[in-house]
Amino acid sequence: MTLRQAQGPIPEADAHGDVSVDELQLSQELSGVGAVAASADIAEYALRLGDDALILSQQLGAWISRAPELEEDVALGNIALDLLGHARSFLHYAGSFDGRSEDDLAFFRDEPAFRCAWIVQQPNGDFAQTIARQFVAATYMFELYSALRASSDATFAAIAEKSLKEVDYHRDHAVQWMLRLAGGTEESRARIIRANADVWPYVDELFRDDELIERLGDAAVRPSSLRPGFDAVVDTVFAEAELSVPAVAASSAGGRHGAHATPLGHILAEMQVLARRHPGATW
Repeated sequence: MTLRQAQGPIPEADAHGDVSVDELQLSQELSGVGAVAASADIAEYALRLGDDALILSQQLGAWISRAPELEEDVALGNIALDLLGHARSFLHYAGSFDGRSEDDLAFFRDEPAFRCAWIVQQPNGDFAQTIARQFVAATYMFELYSALRASSDATFAAIAEKSLKEVDYHRDHAVQWMLRLAGGTEESRARIIRANADVWPYVDELFRDDELIERLGDAAVRPSSLRPGFDAVVDTVFAEAELSVPAVAASSAGGRHGAHATPLGHILAEMQVLARRHPGATW
């Protein structure tokens, strides 16, 4: 299965005509297509952003048919599809450096070659655990894409412009559930407090600068510059929910450099098994 197939069928142009989809049509769906090929550093940065979106999409997709209510089956499924679209655009751009397709990068890289942050690798857990993780991820992505629209790299700017509109909804969805869980029953409040404590050690990794960011300059967004906006949203939501920011030590997470948490291996095994068992298969 290709990433495009996972996003669902393309409407037929003619109910009785040719319904095949060629590679050119698939590429036209992606944000930023038509730009020059990525350099090595640009490709590495694109992998970071694409892998975050891809793994989080895979995680949220697991809630389909398992969410606590039908509306959440639809909401989490739609968020997962949005993130899959972001991942396709970033991975397509990353692959322009060395000729690999988005499917090559998604399905035929081993764990150390992924560049996703540890927070997106954390288990879904219960619904509160997923919401706590989603609140952090969506709030971070909103700040990231807001800033990336000003990138000196035209492809990054184009992807960010489109993605921001979707991430705005993702963040609002997570905020509403944070408030509902914190203000609901004693059980729901206890669960969201525990969930926040579980995910908070992985927040700091999202805002760490490194040599790649220094080399990219205005093409990338300096992660540390996003922390004030992120913290402002967290403080506002936690104050309304009467929650406290967990006082926990930061993880030594190294996902940006290929050192991953244990769950990623299980996620990739499930995500990649069909493509690896039947390479080149189409339907």
